[in-house]
Amino acid sequence: MMQIPYELMLGWRYTRASRSTRRNGFISFISAVSVLGITLGVAALIIVLSVMNGFQTEVRDRMLGVVSHIEIYAMDGQALPDVNLTLRQAQAHPQVVGAAPFIATQALLARGDSMKGVMVRGIDPTREHAVTDLLASAQATPLAQLEQLTPGGFGVVLGSELAHALGVRSGDRVTLVAPSGQVTPAGVVPRLKQMTVVGTFESGHYEYDSTLAMVHVIDAARIFRLEGPSGVRLKLRDLHQARQVADELSRSLGADVYVRDWTRQNRTWFAAVQVEKRMMFIILTLIVAVAAFNLVSTLVMTVTDKNADIAILRTLGASPASIMGIFVVQGALVGVAGTVGGLLLGLGVACNIDVLVPALEQALGASFLPRDIYLISRMPSEPRQADIVPITLIALLLAFVATLYPSWRASRVNPAQALRYE
Repeated sequence: MMQIPYELMLGWRYTRASRSTRRNGFISFISAVSVLGITLGVAALIIVLSVMNGFQTEVRDRMLGVVSHIEIYAMDGQALPDVNLTLRQAQAHPQVVGAAPFIATQALLARGDSMKGVMVRGIDPTREHAVTDLLASAQATPLAQLEQLTPGGFGVVLGSELAHALGVRSGDRVTLVAPSGQVTPAGVVPRLKQMTVVGTFESGHYEYDSTLAMVHVIDAARIFRLEGPSGVRLKLRDLHQARQVADELSRSLGADVYVRDWTRQNRTWFAAVQVEKRMMFIILTLIVAVAAFNLVSTLVMTVTDKNADIAILRTLGASPASIMGIFVVQGALVGVAGTVGGLLLGLGVACNIDVLVPALEQALGASFLPRDIYLISRMPSEPRQADIVPITLIALLLAFVATLYPSWRASRVNPAQALRYE
């Protein structure tokens, strides 16, 4: 039968020391506070990072409901030389699951005295569902509305915020002002086209709901005097491979086209989220560090209280390394208990935040995420192993480091001095 080292047994015994004396009771209380501090610090880190991950994923998914994973443009900003060839070459890549031609340009949209700058996107309604998840959303444009975008019909589907700003609804007419004018004997005259609003969409992302107008790709080519689609939109099997696939397509399609993936389109936003996440990790790790270093005071008091025990162990032949090991075990057990408690509490809250937050809102009569202010009205959460593992390891490491000085001090106790008044 394997014998348990006495350092481990004594460390465990000191950790659960009886409260028969006032001093032992106070030390046990400080030890419990240390465990609670580590627990709350680890739990806070897991919950906050999980919520930040959830927000990032939610906004990203809504963004990708409107934009595509990869967009291919002609280098001169005009129509692609051979859009069908580009479509075939792009679809030949194993990661590409959908492709559709499009035209993207800026224009002005007017209704009475109201005028808004818009991003006009010419789409092929029969292929649009292959490259975007906009139609799959409960708040998105019904497919029937996109089917009303027929060649020569000059219909337009507007973002909900844009339609509200212009004061229009389905069936109303708006005026599209093209950026390039028409040269006449009287000078340059803006090119205007009356468009009929055939529907609206709501992606849940204000930037697109307030600026995007979708028309048929053939109508867009006529209005902006293009020979055909100016680009191709692609949808991938794995959106996280977008940058790698974009680089591969850029090499295979040649220098006449420009390939851009979704991470480059929104680089500033994603970079800001990553910086914020790192700063929150550092700040909340300091909370764990403060709680972990409470172990120093706990172990120092324990060493002072156990001077006589240490001296007896030394006289019985225990080495300084063994004495140090006893108190390292005691501190490590406190760190492990706090870390495991924080891990369970953090994961419990993070995985059930969609139930806890509504219950808390109902109890307090408040709304933490008003629908009219934020992009989303529910608290998202996405615990990730890539966050949880470093948090656990850092908490354990800080607890271990906090035990080194008190344990070293215990190993330096002089038996004769400690037993003088015993």
